[in-house]
Amino acid sequence: MNSKSHWEKVYRTKLPTQVSWYRPHLDVSLQLIEEAAPNRDAHVIDVGGGESTLVDDLLARGYHNLSILDISSTALDEAKQRLGATSHAINWLCGDVTTMPLPGHHYDVWHDRAVFHFLTDPLDRTAYVRQVARSVKPGGHVIVATFGPEGPTQCSGLDVVRYGPESLHREFGINFRLVKHLAELHRTPAGSIQQFTYCYCNVSSEPS
Repeated sequence: MNSKSHWEKVYRTKLPTQVSWYRPHLDVSLQLIEEAAPNRDAHVIDVGGGESTLVDDLLARGYHNLSILDISSTALDEAKQRLGATSHAINWLCGDVTTMPLPGHHYDVWHDRAVFHFLTDPLDRTAYVRQVARSVKPGGHVIVATFGPEGPTQCSGLDVVRYGPESLHREFGINFRLVKHLAELHRTPAGSIQQFTYCYCNVSSEPS
């Protein structure tokens, strides 16, 4: 089963509130996005946004240049249905983040909670970082959250890579300046606790 088929099956067989990464509100993500981009005109992309309620909360806070990227059309359709007429204000992107064409130097904020840790192949991680460097504006902001060192070794039947802040930042390299890192203990809908590592970086305005 390829990656897209896997995730389509996940989203077809589980309710949005049943997936392990579900939170009613992504409080840490919201905090970091508002810190990175207080200007509500900022262009924000949520990678792996799928059924996440982050888009609802960003709209409620006045952000209006929003893009949601996910490999699963089922997940995106669920979010569109939830938002109703408001969904027309969102730029919906369905595809694999490592290969999908994205506009160059367009986004002020790149947000990803729980996609990067699924990239177990170093070549996929390199392709991901290349996408970020190409599509985020120089001086823009990158917020990525993965399972932490004490987090699960698998999720949704797939292996993951766990990161501390130093190892996560190292994947992105010297053109990404680490601004801060945070740890989050996420309680899943089933009641278990998962450790997440958040890294917030600025993209160098003068790549080396």
